[in-house]
Amino acid sequence: MPDIVIHVVASALYAALALHFWQTRWRVQSERWRVQSGRWRVRSAAAAAAAASASPPPATGLRTWERAAILVPLAVHGALLYSELFARSELRFGFAYALSAMLWLAVLFYWLESFLYELDAMQPPALALAALMVPLPALFPGRAAAGAYADAFEFRLHLVLAMLAYSLFTIAILHALLMAVVERRLHRKDATAIGPLPPLLTLERLLFQLIGAAFLMLTLTLATGIVFSETLFGRAMRFDHKTLFAILSWVTFAALLAGRHLYGWRGRTALRWTLSGFVLLILAYVGSRFVLEVVLGRG
Repeated sequence: MPDIVIHVVASALYAALALHFWQTRWRVQSERWRVQSGRWRVRSAAAAAAAASASPPPATGLRTWERAAILVPLAVHGALLYSELFARSELRFGFAYALSAMLWLAVLFYWLESFLYELDAMQPPALALAALMVPLPALFPGRAAAGAYADAFEFRLHLVLAMLAYSLFTIAILHALLMAVVERRLHRKDATAIGPLPPLLTLERLLFQLIGAAFLMLTLTLATGIVFSETLFGRAMRFDHKTLFAILSWVTFAALLAGRHLYGWRGRTALRWTLSGFVLLILAYVGSRFVLEVVLGRG
């Protein structure tokens, strides 16, 4: 089976699951809230009660078949990434592979988190983004990495740590954005229109745990980048735009964690810092590779 067909199949499976979770979590919850709040024009109280009872209650927590169903595209996607990144003699790792690997890890982390928290409302955006990213490597394969360093252990370790950092920050940014939506709806007294989620304080605590873990991975990524450069090239890591954006991102998240510890930063302040750090991190590799591969066509 051609690789492009497998990419499309994995994308379609992710998209189908995203639609399922949106219909069974977000849409059902939103419809029930509208009925109960009287926003639907129902002629009588009896009719309103009948309409409310007609819509099934939203599911909470992943069912056994849903967990198994998520594993199917996850396994296909993972096999694709392994065959394209590690099983081949040449290494291709452009912006498309970076985005694809980020979302694969993000879905995997959400799947694992679902055993500890009810994060059903996070499944639709995560799965939908994964559906968009799976086909990208087939469309934008990039160029093979030149030189013997592509097979070096230090480089592979640096690559894995970078993808872990990117993926954890991707999950963190999805958490932060959803928390902003929940907080806004709390002020409007319609927070029940969101699918099943833990309490806002639990989400906030989980957000900073994710940022802390991602910050650790980013620190190790920068450290291994320095070691990788010294070992293979005999010189310090080159200070270019990628290094600059990566360091700025590290400083931003360090300031966020310090502000949280010292001043109790939360809410919109935490969201702004999280967004700023994530944008800088995306510019560090994915953005620069996109410009080189797509805009300039240099790979």
